[in-house]
Amino acid sequence: MDWSALFVSFRLAALTCAFLLPLGIFLGRWLASARFRGKGLCEALVALPLVLPPTVLGFYLLQSFGREAPVGQLWMSLTGGGLNFTFSGILLASLVANLPFAVQPIQRAFENIPHNLREAAWCSGLSPWQTLLRIELPLVWPGILSATALTFAHTLGEFGVILMVGGAIDGETRTLAIAIYDRVQAFDEQGAALMAALLLLVSFTTLGVVYGLAGRRRWGRG
Repeated sequence: MDWSALFVSFRLAALTCAFLLPLGIFLGRWLASARFRGKGLCEALVALPLVLPPTVLGFYLLQSFGREAPVGQLWMSLTGGGLNFTFSGILLASLVANLPFAVQPIQRAFENIPHNLREAAWCSGLSPWQTLLRIELPLVWPGILSATALTFAHTLGEFGVILMVGGAIDGETRTLAIAIYDRVQAFDEQGAALMAALLLLVSFTTLGVVYGLAGRRRWGRG
């Protein structure tokens, strides 16, 4: 087991969830309740990382994070360092790549809340923020949990985007998925199999959580 790569992977997955979930709740609620021209375009932009080849997404992020690009220049002015081939760079890339996994389950959960429930809460004197915290969030927690599980598991298994933006720097950007590839290239099939089994277990457990929650929601409606 490559413990350094395992630590980088779990650190990356944990931080991706921590940053994306508040954004996922905000965007999910907004997309679920808002009615405006161009909403379909916004939803398409959120879902775009699902269909873009990872190398294509990684290439555009690599260019965007460069020292001559606006994002790279802004980051350098704030921190004094670059983004490409750093942990900060793969974290930002992970946030972009995992955006649909964080937003879509939460959006679907908010869409299942009857609008008249919000109106009743407002008529009872609750502010929009109080309605969100006391009424809506307790109802959409299965969607939030699904988003957390999917984002965490997908981050652990992400390969193309991370390799394009971060390379394979040991202890910095070399994740478990990249370590598996390196072990196969070195003909260390036993080491690769051990790490692959760990990712398989995490992925299977994640899907079990997601489908279990979906079944629970259907059972509760029945």
